[in-house]
Amino acid sequence: MSDTPGVVAELTDVELTLGNRPLWRGLTLSIERGEFIAVLGPNGSGKTSLLRMLLGQLPATTGSVEVAGNVGYVPQQHADDADPLAIRGRDLVGFGVDGASWGVGWRHHRTRRALVDAALAQVDASGFADRPFGLLSGGEQQRLRIAQALTRDPDLLLCDEPLSSLDPGSSQRILELLDQRRRLAGTALVFVTHEINPVLPYVDRVLYLAGGRFVVGTPADVMTSEVLTALYGSRVDVARIGDRLVVLGTEDGHHCADESVLGG
Repeated sequence: MSDTPGVVAELTDVELTLGNRPLWRGLTLSIERGEFIAVLGPNGSGKTSLLRMLLGQLPATTGSVEVAGNVGYVPQQHADDADPLAIRGRDLVGFGVDGASWGVGWRHHRTRRALVDAALAQVDASGFADRPFGLLSGGEQQRLRIAQALTRDPDLLLCDEPLSSLDPGSSQRILELLDQRRRLAGTALVFVTHEINPVLPYVDRVLYLAGGRFVVGTPADVMTSEVLTALYGSRVDVARIGDRLVVLGTEDGHHCADESVLGG
């Protein structure tokens, strides 16, 4: 790990190959405290694999991956062993403290409850935490999943498509809560998403993966016709309409475009 103050994770000359297919090579990236990095790219470009590497679940083919401090994870799809109608939102958050083992939690009941209450407060979920998880709205469920990740007081929070299937209002609330967390606690965010527009006001840097290559930089540096054309190896057009970006010409162009802008 670099001795640079504030670096919570560092990838150095990383290559990742799955099977015989290289997803990317030569990736060097330092993630700093409080930084918001959006990870973009088409399906199969290695976005989720990157998160798995930072979690220590997937080794790099070559290069090194080093992480300092605690890591929290909000998965793309969250599967619970328990019936979602049989557990409360509070119980789901508690699994972040002691896993799905109920006995461990009861032996340290006061400590466990304090950690859960603190995490619930951070995502403004205390008011519905005692309701059955399965009866909550998508936005409320996602806030509880984020609270579960926050019970570990992470220095680095990895989010895999956390806005998927949420309405714009719920998406905005999630982003505001995550932005508040990183500003108050210095938690770095690595945020995989298919749409740049909702996160654009919050993002410090973009990591764009495509076609076995990548580019890293500020949104203004990366989200241009010239840069994405070079990345994809074919013509890509980026246009700004008001405060939104529209990207046309990729194999799954929706991943950076606002569907309302495109009329679809």
